[in-house]
Amino acid sequence: MTSRPPLSREQSRAVDQLAADKYHIPGVILMENAGRGCAELLIAQAPKQVLIACGPGNNGGDGYVIARHLNLAGVAVKIARFCPRERIQGDALINFRILEATDIEIIDCSNEPLSAPFREAVANADWVVDALLGTGVTSAPRQPIASAIREINTSTARTLAIDIPSGLDCDTGQPNDPTIEANFTATFVTPKPGYEKDSARPYIGELHIIDIGTPRKLLEEVLGR
Repeated sequence: MTSRPPLSREQSRAVDQLAADKYHIPGVILMENAGRGCAELLIAQAPKQVLIACGPGNNGGDGYVIARHLNLAGVAVKIARFCPRERIQGDALINFRILEATDIEIIDCSNEPLSAPFREAVANADWVVDALLGTGVTSAPRQPIASAIREINTSTARTLAIDIPSGLDCDTGQPNDPTIEANFTATFVTPKPGYEKDSARPYIGELHIIDIGTPRKLLEEVLGR
């Protein structure tokens, strides 16, 4: 399979489920591969100060992995956590606990209004990583994430969206209000159908496909459904 057709929201979920249930790949391994691939892409851009905005789900978990690899490469990095700590679960929690044991600064942004430390971190960053909302989102972002998106969009920093710009519908390509306006989007396994739509192009920026170690046979099984 030299080229891969887009995977819809439901097909992307099927990939994750099959990877765990049939192919015996723990989700934390896929998250590690995803985060490391995104970190390598960002390191190639020679960032000086990176802020990673993390939401409550696996998208946020990818952000925690990215932070660890950036820190290992000597890049100055901070985390902005947009959910109460008790809402972080599963593979994302594993990676968050690793970060808590390091000296990487974690800014608590789980409450409204946006904190001064977050605004300062955005202003000082030359890159912001959008790890707020994933492909499962179908409605407009809620607070405080909505305010964070607007703050990021009005900053001078360049933005790397993880899997999808937060606020964009991955199947239809329709942006919600607000939606991250990314310079780069690093999506996993295959593109998503909505990325080909004219409505999505102003938000996607430069699209990069990150392989996360899913077997070829698994992808053929999902794409053949």
